[in-house]
Amino acid sequence: MSNKNLSELDETHNPWQTHNSEVKYENPWIRVREDQITNPAGNPGLYGVVSMKNKALGIVPVDEEGNTWLVGQYRYALNEYSWEIPMGGGPVELDILESAQRELREETGITAHRWTNIARLHTSNSVTDEEGFVFLAQDLEFGAEEPEDTEDLHVWKLPLSEAIEMVMNNRITDAISVAGLLKAARVLAQ
Repeated sequence: MSNKNLSELDETHNPWQTHNSEVKYENPWIRVREDQITNPAGNPGLYGVVSMKNKALGIVPVDEEGNTWLVGQYRYALNEYSWEIPMGGGPVELDILESAQRELREETGITAHRWTNIARLHTSNSVTDEEGFVFLAQDLEFGAEEPEDTEDLHVWKLPLSEAIEMVMNNRITDAISVAGLLKAARVLAQ
């Protein structure tokens, strides 16, 4: 651990050296690579990185009464049910707002007329380079949901304050949802 003053810290210096990189697995959504590296202590090693082919997008829709909408679904990788903010992936070449608008409409049937980008985050930066964005969606209009055929979703309207309680009680554990709901509550309180 360094005792340097934060003012002396060079945040642009990369203490890692990459010597070789090989793709070990790839599908339409992810790429897994293994890098031969020298770590910051000067020791050789391996580092595995999961690269996503989409940006992660989360949306916190909030109406004039302070309600929000959560989406519930069984998550295969976790082997458990998960309540989350509406979210999905947006191809890296597309505008993130356009992709977020599509996701909100598909999962909830909601169209928002006011959008605020409230967060940029990295979901698990020790193993993936995934970049996520969270939008606050307001001035809402309601229509029919259009879920993808792989989605078995349940949409739940509830007060934003109750969703925050679900975060605080660990009923919502998805990282983008936790960050998005807490950030939305703070932005709306200002």
